[in-house]
Parts: sequence; C-alpha cells; structure tokens
Amino acid sequence: MEKNPNALLAVLWAGFACGVLDITAALVVYGYLGAKPMRLLQGIASGLLGPKAFDGGLAMALLGLLCHFVIAFGAATVYFVASRAIRILIDHAVVSGVLYGVVVYFFMNRIVLPLSAARRPFSMKLMIIGVVIHIFCVGLPISLSVRRFSK
Repeated sequence: MEKNPNALLAVLWAGFACGVLDITAALVVYGYLGAKPMRLLQGIASGLLGPKAFDGGLAMALLGLLCHFVIAFGAATVYFVASRAIRILIDHAVVSGVLYGVVVYFFMNRIVLPLSAARRPFSMKLMIIGVVIHIFCVGLPISLSVRRFSK
C-alpha cells in the first residue's frame, strides 16, 4: 500500500463509511422489527463467544461493535486489493459495488457465520433486508470510496 499514497486513505474511508452505514442501517431496520441495540451488538460478539455473549452486558456490545468494524475494514481492504488487479472495480464502481455488497452478504452468511459460534435461523425476509442493506451500506460505500481515492 505504501506505493500508492492514497491506499491507506481509500481503505480507511471505505471501511469507516461501510462500518457506520451498515451498523446504522442494522440498528434502524432491525430496531423497527423489535431488536434492541445492545442485543444486536451482542449478537455480533456471539460470533466469537457463542450464546454467552448475550450475558456480557455493555462489554459484549462493545466487542460486537469492534468486530463489526474489523469486518468492515477487512471488506474494504479486500475490495481495494482486488481493484489493483481488476480495473473494472474502479471503472464501473457502481455496478461493482452493488455486486460486491451481494457477495459480501452471502460470504458472511454462507461461510463466516456457519464457521462462527453464532447460530441464526434462516428467514427469507431477513435475507432480502440483509442483501439490500449490504448493497447500499457495504458494497457501494466501499466501491465509491475506493474509486474516489484511487484516482
């Protein structure tokens, strides 16, 4: 990344934008559906610690928030690195961002979550909501931030 002085800036902005937008959307949408903010954040921490994360209070919610941002910065880094080799990710950032949001959603739900300690039942409604959130709050912020700082 040191060869491109904007690389760190691209990843930082992309990860930060993704992290803030995604967690905000999750808190608003799932809050509307009845989820409490603390429980939602503890649910993220349960990926590391299993069900005992729900008994950990604020500390587990903060761990969940930290995990969320680590994942967001990881997704931003993957996109940035891929964009160095696959120029279409920069040249067609909107389409690429939409597709990347869908890919990240299914990667998280079909690979990461099954390997984690978290257990969640499948719901078509929640899958559709999750895909839409990932398109607008993960894929697009990452792709547009990387494009902005890659030129």
